[in-house]
Amino acid sequence: MLLTVDVGNTNTVLGVFDKDELVKSWRVKTDPRTTADELWLQYRALVADYKVTGLSICSTVPATLRELRTMIATYFVDVPTTIVEPGTKTGVPLLVDNPKEIGADRIVNTLAAHTLFGGPAIVVDFGTSTNLDVVSPKGEFLGGSLAPGIEISVDALAARAAQLRKVELIRPKNVIGKNTVEALQSGTIFGFAGQVDGLVDRITAELALSYSETPTVIATGGLAPLMIGVAETIDEYEPDLTLIGLRLIHERNI
Repeated sequence: MLLTVDVGNTNTVLGVFDKDELVKSWRVKTDPRTTADELWLQYRALVADYKVTGLSICSTVPATLRELRTMIATYFVDVPTTIVEPGTKTGVPLLVDNPKEIGADRIVNTLAAHTLFGGPAIVVDFGTSTNLDVVSPKGEFLGGSLAPGIEISVDALAARAAQLRKVELIRPKNVIGKNTVEALQSGTIFGFAGQVDGLVDRITAELALSYSETPTVIATGGLAPLMIGVAETIDEYEPDLTLIGLRLIHERNI
């Protein structure tokens, strides 16, 4: 079975594939201080019921990636492993100024989005940051937009505003909040939905200059459920998009 590992700044998502089927997935917090041995203990406990015959990894956290390399060299010596980095065969042309600075997760998402939904497409990844990645009809990565994420924005507001606090991130009944909690929920949920819709509309207008097709907008990431049914431009929701992309890239490299 293939173990896929998507290391993000806040959370790490792991998934086990039996051929094309995602059998099980887990979400754990990312701690850059975690050592290779600690990662092994954590991963071994999660996948104890599965025989891992392959590994596919992407990471936006250099310290964790370094420890993952050590873990693989120690505990997965004979396991075929794919790490998404410069030089890895992804099948995704990067039509940007500096391809080396593009996060591995954005490349992985591009491949998965084009494979599942075709193109053009816009992937909206709701994580520590909100990433909008643009995919051409040929599956090329065209660039995109990066915005502060929902959760870190709420944390920053609570930290900097003396009379405001963190609230549960749920959709309020009304846009006009009748108390501080509802007002914060309204501003957060509807505000970020408006941000996404506005960026998607502008990206779609730019794409229309080059392509006749309307892009499919795909939501993914840990905070995506907050925006489903709120952001009006989202067409599809695929929570496992990055894990699927990791599987596809592993198949290209083994």
